[in-house]
Amino acid sequence: MNAPMPMPPTVTLMPETAPFSEEQRAWLNGFFAAVLAPAAPAAGAAMDVAALAPPEDDGAPWHDPAMPLDERMSLAEGRPLPRRMMAAMAQQDCGQCGYVCESYAAALAAGTESKLNLCAPGGKETARMLKALAQERGAAPVPAAAGESLDAAPPIPAGAPGSSRDNPALVRLAGRYRLNGAASEKETWHIDIDLGEAGPDYAVGDSFGIFPENDPALVERVLAAIGADAHEPVEGRPIAAVLARDVALGAAPDGLFQLLTYLTSGEARRKARALAAGEDPDGDAASLDVLAALEKFGRPAIPAEVLLEALEPMQPRLYSISSSPKATPGRLSLTVDAVRYRVGSRLRLGVGSTFLSARLDPATPMRAYVQKAHGFALPADPSTPVVMVGPGTGIAPFRAFLWERMATKAPGRNWLFFGHQRSACDFFYEDELTGMRAGGHLTRLTLAWSRDGAEKVYVQDRMREVGADLFAWLEQGAHFYICGDARRMAKDVERALVDVVSAHGGRTTDAAMAYVAALKKAGRYQADVY
Repeated sequence: MNAPMPMPPTVTLMPETAPFSEEQRAWLNGFFAAVLAPAAPAAGAAMDVAALAPPEDDGAPWHDPAMPLDERMSLAEGRPLPRRMMAAMAQQDCGQCGYVCESYAAALAAGTESKLNLCAPGGKETARMLKALAQERGAAPVPAAAGESLDAAPPIPAGAPGSSRDNPALVRLAGRYRLNGAASEKETWHIDIDLGEAGPDYAVGDSFGIFPENDPALVERVLAAIGADAHEPVEGRPIAAVLARDVALGAAPDGLFQLLTYLTSGEARRKARALAAGEDPDGDAASLDVLAALEKFGRPAIPAEVLLEALEPMQPRLYSISSSPKATPGRLSLTVDAVRYRVGSRLRLGVGSTFLSARLDPATPMRAYVQKAHGFALPADPSTPVVMVGPGTGIAPFRAFLWERMATKAPGRNWLFFGHQRSACDFFYEDELTGMRAGGHLTRLTLAWSRDGAEKVYVQDRMREVGADLFAWLEQGAHFYICGDARRMAKDVERALVDVVSAHGGRTTDAAMAYVAALKKAGRYQADVY
């Protein structure tokens, strides 16, 4: 057993009745006192924000969401701390953290933001790297715990309700319907949200952030695993309600494994310590959510309040908006894949997607906000042609674009590439799109189905097939858009576009890559990836 951590005399989180020895109780009090302490620069090391800011001409070659973390960190080696922290982010500029990658990194490096675990797309990998980098600034290198909100002042809301994650609005479910046919292997839902009379404003291209709730059945199983009563009060609220709304029950955080290190012994303690350090002693780390971690280590009796301190706060989930405020004022739509999968005998649920598609009650308000787009919007000139590539739920922002351009009578031509598995059951918004095509608003509709024939056909394959026309649109000033998976689809589409430019523009591969890079620099190639 390590020596107990010194504890400030005013902090006592572990009750005398907690099932721990005096030594364990002293250590845990110290551990959670450190977790709840605000991050601050080391004595004599005042942070100079101006000095930390990167030079204006300092590029970010790692700003690629498909690039692995080790490659990003290699490219950032030797750069100032804010740049290396930026390289540790997921590079999606999704805004889920309340910043974009560069500004979140700058805030962490300056010490104005203490939470190291806000980059949801980066997950544990990013949080661990940020924890290591944070030690360079002399600050306490620990992520904010779920219980921090009990002791720390909440952020000051700015703007109108619904304008940021720190100042959400209350909205309601207006309706939902499944987009797939019965034979589909997927479960995708169209979700309509009633914004109310004073609801948040949004523009096409923006995303919608929701604060979901955990599945009640999962909450019940977690409580049973630690031997807690669902009605036990924590800060005046039942523990079941706190677990449902305030903390993440997905991937088990390092803090939980660190706690388990002091509740186990022998080989179990060695494994818990290894998992807390990011190792994978049994080859199952990727499958350990909070419940699985508790079960793996024998369902230890843990006071509910102690468990909460070891968990991470519930983060909002972002979804691309699939409606236009000009076409449906006061309403907002989302296009959401319901995530359900099995690990062993247990069915796991995507917390946000199944909350929207199954658990959200129209009578119950939901906290939500609009995340403004970062470099993803229709051209300022409505006569500019647009090419949109959005397979699966990637169609969401392009449905919004089409309705916006139709509502404003924009004269520019519109070309949509859409793909999925099967045409008979996975053609989302078929009636809308075919109607727009018949009416001339959707100039071209190019479809790709990966399971309809002997060979799989994807949107990038269709791009190559119609490459001459696609290149002609680009030469005529078209803006090109992608929405979807960053690591696979977006890269494949970009590679196909380079091939199209090379084949039909008479350019070498290097020159074609430079052509696409120039489109990006001019804002004519935009991506909404995740």
